[in-house]
Amino acid sequence: MTGNVVFLGFALAGAPGLSAPASLVSMVSFLVGALAGGRLGTRFAAHRGRLLTTTAALQAVLVAGAVGALALAHGEVTSPARYTLIVLLGVAMGMQNAVARRLGVPDLTTTVLTLTLTGLAADSSPAGGPAPRPGRRILSVLAMFVGALAGALLLGHAELLHILVLVLLLLIVTSVAAYRLSASAPAWTRPSG
Repeated sequence: MTGNVVFLGFALAGAPGLSAPASLVSMVSFLVGALAGGRLGTRFAAHRGRLLTTTAALQAVLVAGAVGALALAHGEVTSPARYTLIVLLGVAMGMQNAVARRLGVPDLTTTVLTLTLTGLAADSSPAGGPAPRPGRRILSVLAMFVGALAGALLLGHAELLHILVLVLLLLIVTSVAAYRLSASAPAWTRPSG
């Protein structure tokens, strides 16, 4: 959403190729998703596994809607398809961010990569800090990098519809895996924090 706020500012200043309505719709959709994710976090506060399972399943439904909308548009990102994709995927990402925040995995602030990098340096031994769990922080940065690289390569070599189908399949696998792994294990049932 940082990018959408910046793009909105650029668009309002008249920068070419940017859409103020698209940025606004994206931010509102994201906030709706974050609100839904917050509600899910409250509802499933006692069982982190159910929270992850339910959220991944709901994201799969939203991405399936995006796949359907793009398929109806024959793979062309027309204006109606564009806004449908923005809304459905914005809600899914808002939900994901709210739930990731609620799950509270230490040092895995994937939505604030700058803060992760700052913590990695500022808390390191050369800075005089205790260097808590640098491996997890480094893994977080590498996961973000590999995800961005894979996404860019996919966008360069595959159709958007096929990419969304892949995302849908990954969400279904995540939801099923979370459901099976979190059946009763204490690590999943106790609240974070």
